[in-house]
Amino acid sequence: MNSNSEILNEENLQENEVPATTNEAPEVSEAIVEVSETPEIPEIVETAEAIEATETAETQPETTEVSEVSEVSETPATETVAEENELEQEKSKSKNKFKNSSIPVDQFDWDAFEKEAGYGDENKENVEQLYDQTLSKITENEIVEGLVTAINKREVIVNVGYKSEGVIGISEFRYNADLKVGDKVEVYVQTAEDKRGQLLLSHKQARSMRSWDRVNQALESNEIVKGFIKCRTKGGMIVDVFGIEAFLPGSQIDVKPIRDYDIFVGKNMEFKIVKINHEFRNVVVSHKALIEAELEAQKVEIISKLEKGQVLEGMVKNITTYGVFIDLGGVDGLIHITDLSWGRVNDPKEVVELDQKINVVILDFDDSKKRIALGLKQLTPHPWDSIDPNLRVGDHVKGQVVVMADYGAFIEIAPGVEGLVHVSEMSWSQHLRSAQDFLKVGEEVETVILTIDKDERKMSLGIKQLKPDPWENIETKYPIGSRHQARVRNFTNFGVFVEIKEGVEGLIHVSDLSWTKKIRHPNEFTSVGSELDVMVLEIDKDNRRLSLGHKQLEENPWEVFETIFYVDSIHEGTIVELTEKGAVVALPYGVEGFVTPRHLIKENGTPARFDEKLMFKVIEFNKNTRKILLSHTRTYEDLRRETEAANKRGEEANTQNAVKKLNSSIEKTTLGDISELAALKEEMQSVDVQVDNSEKLE
Repeated sequence: MNSNSEILNEENLQENEVPATTNEAPEVSEAIVEVSETPEIPEIVETAEAIEATETAETQPETTEVSEVSEVSETPATETVAEENELEQEKSKSKNKFKNSSIPVDQFDWDAFEKEAGYGDENKENVEQLYDQTLSKITENEIVEGLVTAINKREVIVNVGYKSEGVIGISEFRYNADLKVGDKVEVYVQTAEDKRGQLLLSHKQARSMRSWDRVNQALESNEIVKGFIKCRTKGGMIVDVFGIEAFLPGSQIDVKPIRDYDIFVGKNMEFKIVKINHEFRNVVVSHKALIEAELEAQKVEIISKLEKGQVLEGMVKNITTYGVFIDLGGVDGLIHITDLSWGRVNDPKEVVELDQKINVVILDFDDSKKRIALGLKQLTPHPWDSIDPNLRVGDHVKGQVVVMADYGAFIEIAPGVEGLVHVSEMSWSQHLRSAQDFLKVGEEVETVILTIDKDERKMSLGIKQLKPDPWENIETKYPIGSRHQARVRNFTNFGVFVEIKEGVEGLIHVSDLSWTKKIRHPNEFTSVGSELDVMVLEIDKDNRRLSLGHKQLEENPWEVFETIFYVDSIHEGTIVELTEKGAVVALPYGVEGFVTPRHLIKENGTPARFDEKLMFKVIEFNKNTRKILLSHTRTYEDLRRETEAANKRGEEANTQNAVKKLNSSIEKTTLGDISELAALKEEMQSVDVQVDNSEKLE
């Protein structure tokens, strides 16, 4: 048997057969030992030799074990020797046959070899069963443990006890720099055998699946896990937990606000898993949750010992636009910006800075909401208590503008002592404007104390009082009938407000703007900001009002217009406006008249049009109301009536002369006279017909 095995090994080496895994041969030999108790010794020996030929990797110990099989056999020694001789002769023939063959290995007919070697279907099935028993049973999509058998720069070879080994990329073991041959690792079976017969394994996927199981278990059991902070990201940090990248929000790092996230990068910390999104495979962890419970207990204990007015030491934890948060040793309190200083504070950073230790006084606290209101300015005396006791109303004081509002400005005359200058106290002008038009923040101003209340700690100031009141001698400065130049400030529907001097304003009624034009709104006559000459008509000193006029600067032209635009006078005019009620006509000398619709009909029967020049007759003139009524129709109707009347008067005169002539000749009537009388009769009849026709036309 040993010689046969050696011969097969030499042949296999010559044919460059791929050696099989050495650790599988002993298991096969042991299986053969178990089967060798049957009397079919020749078949077992042939099976062992067939395995040696196909696998081509038997060693000397395996040959020894096969020999031991024959020695353990219960068959008589003589029969065994005869069978061995027989087998040796067959092997020798087989060896000579294959040795003399010059066929390449890739063209070798293994089926013929198996038949000549004595393989039958039944024997082949037995061999396959025995071989399968030496292999581990694996299932796809499960995690198994494997042994690292080889490592190179690109791959790691892992043996899981299957008929072939798995090849895994070295990048999946990047986290484990100490990996070496002989280490046991967990792998995920992706495919037991692909198209090329290769076993596909993944260590990364196995590690990930194990990690998710551990993460879910930690969430369910509230287990505290350890993680490694890898890097910063938007809104927090990335933490490696069981090989999974978890998100640590910035607000969950500590109970205190974090100003520098980089100091945590590269640190190992304990965390609590607070949320898992299985759909997107996201994990959220918190370090703050581990210390919140302890802090909550401390907070309850601290609040139970608090008292209003108590002074404590704290550290500035956070600064906001509305105040400062103070850490009192496990519980936070807020100093509102108005409680930082008795003076105006625009930015809390002007008073305190981060991590500064300061003393604060407890103003109020809420047990249920665990809120604490703190104060800093209350530790110092109020500035009003140290204000100059000699300050009186009317005193002049200087200060700085600290706050501006639409209604006025706050002036700080001493640290923490402020007074209000209302916008109405900034100028004598009654034309109120915004306080920003007079002052700006930071400006140094001089003011006059108008009121002061030390108990209420309030003070009102004024600026206009630094100048004399322009209404003190208004009658002498602006007497009735005096003429002045004013600036237009504002319009109303009934007039124009003008300012003669700062603080001296008056109203020009719309009826006092022009003698001749009918003005419906002041913007038809002037504009805001323009200069306008005025005359003082009335003075109301109590209400600080002046009644002014503009047309009074000229003589009343209607005294003259009465002699020009008398009734029945005819003038040329232009229609400047058309309405349902009639038309406005511009006449000479800037005068306007009004025409009703029935007086706008022209001689051809059509109405007059806009911007058309026509002759108009004055049918009414009122000097007091400054109204002129006109008519275009009357111009041609009156002329027609005059013409017809003149014609009628001439016809009547002719008739009277004819009658007189007839009467004078009655006494000497002749045949010739009769013919003259007939002619006269016809003439008189024709005159009567013309008169009738003219009456009908009228």
